[in-house]
Amino acid sequence: YAYTKGGKRVLKNISHDFQAGKVHAITGPSGAGKTTLLSLISGLANPTEGMVLVDGTDLSERDRYRFRSHDIGVIFQSFNLLPNLTVAENIILSMDASGKSFDKPKKAIVEELLKQVHLPKEYANERILHLSGGEQQRVVITRALSYGPSIIVADEPTGNLDPATQDDIMGIFRMLAHDEHRCVIIVTHSPEVAKTSDEVFELAPIRRRR
Repeated sequence: YAYTKGGKRVLKNISHDFQAGKVHAITGPSGAGKTTLLSLISGLANPTEGMVLVDGTDLSERDRYRFRSHDIGVIFQSFNLLPNLTVAENIILSMDASGKSFDKPKKAIVEELLKQVHLPKEYANERILHLSGGEQQRVVITRALSYGPSIIVADEPTGNLDPATQDDIMGIFRMLAHDEHRCVIIVTHSPEVAKTSDEVFELAPIRRRR
């Protein structure tokens, strides 16, 4: 991947298989292209060479908006929550954008998912402004899960959390992979997060010719 045609490559000769049922950690120094790789996986960017295959299909040939709103849940480093809305309103916006039909009221689904990420269902009516960083991270995970994606990708999801909250969040990711057979891909600088993942994929920066 290069930001401009013929420009400096950020990623080169990357080939890797991310599987369902596992938590994959992408590690490497700053500038190695970790977040760029996550953008390619999630369909936010297209590779300038090669292809991203999802279940054997070239992602560039698919409706990428539909892919992002149906098949993959993206957890950004900045939470991107709307602070003046309630927890439920933030999550239901993603459910509405998916265009999917649900077998029960959306608010009831939100309350079930909140319990899954260890928040009381009463939090559905709380405004984002009133939540701690760890609580907001759980809401972001709930939002990513709300429309039932098979792939979850997260950019430094534990970067600003205390160790106990980090452990709990990683437990949630392992549950999503091991119990629900989702593919979970996490970009992280944390050795502890990498250690508790099923697989570590380390990116090295591209060496420049002198």
